[in-house]
Amino acid sequence: MDFDYDLFVIGGGSGGVRAARLTAAGGRKVAMAEEFRMGGTCVIRGCVPKKLMVFASQFSGHAEDGKKYGWDIRIGAFDWPAFQQKLQAELSRLEGIYTRNAENAGVEILHQRATVKDPHTVVLADGTEKTAKHILVAVGGKPFLPDTVPGIEHAITSNEIFDIPEMPRRILIVGGGYIACEFACIFNGLGAETTQYYRGAQILRGFDDEARGHIAELISEQGVALHVGTDVERLEKREDGIWVKATDGREAVFDVVLYATGRKPATKGLGLEEAGVKLGRMGEVLVDDYSQTNVPSIFAVGDVTDRIQLTPVAIREAVAFHETVFGGIPTKADHACVPSAIFTQPEYGAVGMTEEQARAERPVEVYSAAFRPMQNAFIEKNHRVMFKLIVCRESRKVLGCHIVAPQAGEMIQLAGVAVKMGATKEDFDATVAVHPTMAEEIVLMKEPTRVHK
Repeated sequence: MDFDYDLFVIGGGSGGVRAARLTAAGGRKVAMAEEFRMGGTCVIRGCVPKKLMVFASQFSGHAEDGKKYGWDIRIGAFDWPAFQQKLQAELSRLEGIYTRNAENAGVEILHQRATVKDPHTVVLADGTEKTAKHILVAVGGKPFLPDTVPGIEHAITSNEIFDIPEMPRRILIVGGGYIACEFACIFNGLGAETTQYYRGAQILRGFDDEARGHIAELISEQGVALHVGTDVERLEKREDGIWVKATDGREAVFDVVLYATGRKPATKGLGLEEAGVKLGRMGEVLVDDYSQTNVPSIFAVGDVTDRIQLTPVAIREAVAFHETVFGGIPTKADHACVPSAIFTQPEYGAVGMTEEQARAERPVEVYSAAFRPMQNAFIEKNHRVMFKLIVCRESRKVLGCHIVAPQAGEMIQLAGVAVKMGATKEDFDATVAVHPTMAEEIVLMKEPTRVHK
């Protein structure tokens, strides 16, 4: 059978673009459909704009610290419209780069929605049908709002937060995951009166318990009104803002209510089930180690598979897909020891296992230190950093590394190399410290703080 394309990619995010570019550059005929903007969640309404907001929000704290160091600094109000204008210009620039790179590789880009009709056919929004030998689903995920909360239509998600017309004076963040915690720190740093509700007992579920507690304490110390064990009962639009009643009985009015209570794979209405593709309970595309679905011609990578929801992982999965299907080299994406960072203030970097995961499997030693770094101690600022290693008692390998500190994301990228290589605690100990730095603590912790037998 003759097909219109060798590969049809649905979704123009990081994973889809990488797979399309590699395949087209190899001489295959490739098309890609993107219904919104090229670049996907990460570039347009995720990692990139969020990190730029993190940068912007840090200057208020830097200014306060600068005063204590002797600088005559006066800081005014944050100019939200000026920042937003520059932000949108940067996102448009990046979108253009993604588009040009794909087109230069030979990818035909179709700027409209595509759905799956059958194992080899997609239907575009204008009704056109296209056939392909292989279909790659890379549509990512999207935030969702709980439809059981009265007045939920007055809340927004992370998709809309970058486009709000005014800087909120009072903002409520609902959720306890990394997105919620990041935005709580961002708006607190920008000068908004920031409140965070989370229905669980502690924020950042799934991460290391000690690190979670450390971050929760620091967030609260910096001015975020963090309330755990609390959820929204209902919302109402009033003249002075959005009135919120919480499950613990408290009532308050906010200018913006941002829900960051999770993301779901964006498979609704995509036609996958009708084409025979099996989906999971949350709508995720079920794939094997090679990103292949139960329908041999249909593959999926990135957040839509709900494996590890990180852009670099989606890119690795896309490369492995290309090598497997078009390179003749069956390749599994490696999901072990993936470093990650949460851009709270301070940041949290992690790689490998949490203490809880490790001790459930084997005897471990835990090395942990929390202290005031010299730049804080000098100005009598009480914010502490934390460094932590989880070590297998038998093999001596470092199973996990956790850092809560300014620039922890930068540090964990480098520490991740050592953990991925299988470095032992003695390898860390043998490394000479770089002094004076915060990070030297990672090679100076000699005695375990806890031992789990």
